[in-house]
Amino acid sequence: MANHFLATIAVVALASSFAYASDPSPLQDFCVAINDPKAAVNVEQIPGLNTLGISLARIDFGSYGLNPPHTHPRATEILVVLEGTLYVGFVTSNLNPSNRLFTKVLHAGDVFVFPQGLIHFQFNPEKTNVIAFAGLSSQNPGVITIANLVFGSTSPISVDVLTKAFQVDKNVVEYLQKQFWWDNNN
Repeated sequence: MANHFLATIAVVALASSFAYASDPSPLQDFCVAINDPKAAVNVEQIPGLNTLGISLARIDFGSYGLNPPHTHPRATEILVVLEGTLYVGFVTSNLNPSNRLFTKVLHAGDVFVFPQGLIHFQFNPEKTNVIAFAGLSSQNPGVITIANLVFGSTSPISVDVLTKAFQVDKNVVEYLQKQFWWDNNN
């Protein structure tokens, strides 16, 4: 009889308890945007973006301007072209089909998505200027510019390693390591 009574109490207790499990709302207070239209907008510039999960960047390309191959390890990027023409693309990872290049020529009003973590680029193939906006799915997407990382690291990667990895002459690697990779957007 006591076991029956305890079982009944347990069932009633379980049936009458309500559990709500969810993440707390990431929303904080609102924040007014900065006045510098050339600045990328992420949590570093606007602390109010913290926990909102977004960033925004206006990208102005001069004639034949390049946003070199890079990756955002923590965000997917969506790019909208407002003016001009851009040649854009990304390379898939080592999964099948491995290292496949997807490209497209974008015109004003076109949109392109770069999946999170994949190497991608944007290039203005014309003499006219281009204006584009990029939205990223993280308040701190990170950016890794491939050439800067490989050839411009503070402590250089061994010439022997890079010569073997890229299957080029040692002089080519040494030449690339001497370049100013931190500002190659022009």
